[in-house]
Amino acid sequence: MVKVFCRIIKDKRAITPVLSNLLLTVVAVAAMSLATTATYLITSNLRENMSERIIIEDLWFDNLTGSSIKVYLHNVGKVAIRISAVYINHTSQIFNSPFNLEIGAHKWLDIPYSWVSNELYYVDIVTSRGFHVGGYYKAP
Repeated sequence: MVKVFCRIIKDKRAITPVLSNLLLTVVAVAAMSLATTATYLITSNLRENMSERIIIEDLWFDNLTGSSIKVYLHNVGKVAIRISAVYINHTSQIFNSPFNLEIGAHKWLDIPYSWVSNELYYVDIVTSRGFHVGGYYKAP
């Protein structure tokens, strides 16, 4: 029995294939777990971006002062949003920040801006995830 055991230990032919198969299995499992994690992270971010929807329900040029534009926003998406930038005629504007809008919520966004009567303005509102909503509006 001792002779058989010594002969098995001295025989190296069976050890190399076993170790290489074990190493290959470990590498394959590690690669698949990395791929699964990456896929989950990418799709969850895409799901949030695709679920983000906001509409401009109303836009008013403030006649009292002539120095602000008020935009009534409605979050019709499936995630809460945060407004990160406002552009008028492709120029960044200051607004009442931070501006967060929960799911299904409505809210006025006040943009300090000196507008001129009968002029056309392009108003573009951008969320923190990069969703744009905007359009052309003519001042009264």
